[in-house]
Amino acid sequence: MMTKCFILAGEKSGDLHAGNLVKALKVKDAKVSFKGWGGSEMENAGVEILQHYSVLSYMGLDFLWSLREIRRVFATCKEQILTFNPDVLVLVDNSGFNMRIAKWAKKNGFTVVYYIAPKTWAWNSSRNRAIKKVVDKLLVILPFEKDYFSSRGIKTAYVGNPLTERIDDFNPDPTFRQSLPKDCEKVVALLPGSRKGEIERMVGEMKLLAEKFSDVLFVVAGVSEINKSLYDGFIRISNCELVFDQTYDLLSIADAAIVTSGTATLETALFKVPQIVVYRTSALTYFIAKSMIKVKYISLVNLILDKMAVEELIQDKYSSHQLILSLRGLLKDTKIRNEQLESYDVLKTKIGTHKASEEAANEIYKMLR
Repeated sequence: MMTKCFILAGEKSGDLHAGNLVKALKVKDAKVSFKGWGGSEMENAGVEILQHYSVLSYMGLDFLWSLREIRRVFATCKEQILTFNPDVLVLVDNSGFNMRIAKWAKKNGFTVVYYIAPKTWAWNSSRNRAIKKVVDKLLVILPFEKDYFSSRGIKTAYVGNPLTERIDDFNPDPTFRQSLPKDCEKVVALLPGSRKGEIERMVGEMKLLAEKFSDVLFVVAGVSEINKSLYDGFIRISNCELVFDQTYDLLSIADAAIVTSGTATLETALFKVPQIVVYRTSALTYFIAKSMIKVKYISLVNLILDKMAVEELIQDKYSSHQLILSLRGLLKDTKIRNEQLESYDVLKTKIGTHKASEEAANEIYKMLR
């Protein structure tokens, strides 16, 4: 049986999912010793944190780092793994850093499990060859990933999506709706993402949108870790409210949502809130991304269902005029709303009822037994 586990998570969401995985592993064997890189969720679950994940926050943009600093971070991580000498190394998401560590770990004889796979189905599929060589077991969280990776000779298990257990465990605040202004009949959630550019681009369109829907209360899901001044533009809109770190409370009462593409599109669907997915970036970035990315859709909802179940307003299509038309349909056209809600039912069936952390823990133990 496993006695020592080193676990690496490189961002807030990875820390959360890794923390839940550790709790599930401890149910299997309370004597397992955990060390790793992560944050408060992992620490609260019983992991000795050797380095906070914030040190990896820019690892995806290596050109912003000095070569000396990059080498120092990798050298520190490798030294700590060697010193601990774990029975299994569990890598959580964050492919930019973790795939490099996986390659080194395999050469040094460690068993490597990767939880939440690199999105090679979207771009950089050449990385699949490396995954096959250096990862002993890939634990995936999107239904279509099982066939995709398995067909490329990678040992893969679908464990369910960790968002489902997080949402199932969520208890909404019964006073949340009462804390908002009550003079608007409908509530539309605005999920602007977590990047400066995403937030700024949504503010511009929201000002025009709010003027056309004076009877709607727009509520922005802010994140307290982001500089609050980025949200100033929302505060100046008369029928707009700003809440922090209460996204799930907001989705539990929203009539519709406008969501910047990302994990939030899947969360919105699992809360059964009809949505419009939006995304805009610089012309150069969009041109480069379009030439590299190979998927038909940008939202996880549409990718899993393999159809345009929720509307995507990307780049030039993301205009105030089109947003007004789309939101009007979403709020007033029963057919549009019902079709989305029916698609959400299919989505939930595809994802399944697996508790991802427990299934992932089972796979790790089954492999090492």
